[in-house]
Amino acid sequence: MFDKFFGAANCESSKYTFTNLFMWREMYQLRWATEDSVLYIFAGDVAWQPFGAAKKITGAVEKILGLTCEFEFLEKSFVAELEKYPAAQFEISSNLDKSDYVYAAQDLINLSGRKFHGKKNHLNQFYKDYPAAEYAAITAEMIPQCLERLDAWYEAQVANYPELAENLNHERRGIQEVFEDFEFFGLKGGAILLGGKVVAFTFGERLNSDTAVIHVEKADAEIHGAYAAINQQFLAREWAAMKFVNREEDLGIEGLRKAKESYRPVKMVDKFSAKVIA
Repeated sequence: MFDKFFGAANCESSKYTFTNLFMWREMYQLRWATEDSVLYIFAGDVAWQPFGAAKKITGAVEKILGLTCEFEFLEKSFVAELEKYPAAQFEISSNLDKSDYVYAAQDLINLSGRKFHGKKNHLNQFYKDYPAAEYAAITAEMIPQCLERLDAWYEAQVANYPELAENLNHERRGIQEVFEDFEFFGLKGGAILLGGKVVAFTFGERLNSDTAVIHVEKADAEIHGAYAAINQQFLAREWAAMKFVNREEDLGIEGLRKAKESYRPVKMVDKFSAKVIA
């Protein structure tokens, strides 16, 4: 059902996939309903945008405003609907911390040209240091090792960012739940193996007609280049036919922002908030 609504809208935001909503449902306190062929999503007392035929959106906004005056995680196309809504005026804002980074898929696969010279060297050094490294699609037999890698990653992150412990725990639990029934979600997943051991893993899915979204990417930070390898190999093996890849937001974490910017995004997908002011 979610896939049907999101697919019809050709969503650009990484938020609007069933996988993402499922993984973060507890942190956001998500609730949903369908009525008259419109999908409604609420996070606590805040509405996310409704999905349905264009002719039904004005009526959907009216219903939502009977419950709350705040919206969050809005796509640009829906902001345009609010700006012409006749019965209320909205204060619209965006937050760079929540914006998705979108890259040309072939840029990240080929790492060609001067702007990716450092990245290409970094990747080449990884294969020089670890010539036995291999890529493999995630299988059911591999998932226990992925979970072990996840736990090690989580402990290291909590030690470095104790203020993010709650969010990190929500993410870890969401990943665990996805792995509990990986086939159900229809995701593609990949891993880098050294000596048969998982040192990095990732998973993602098709977001819209020309874009893949990478939901998760975890690696052993002690293995220099493991992140670069899983990033490049997953796209090359699984998503080479896509024009773009959405690698989600940086959450305002400075190190994550620098890492995402270093891969030269071709565009950002802003997520907007709106509040009734009149």
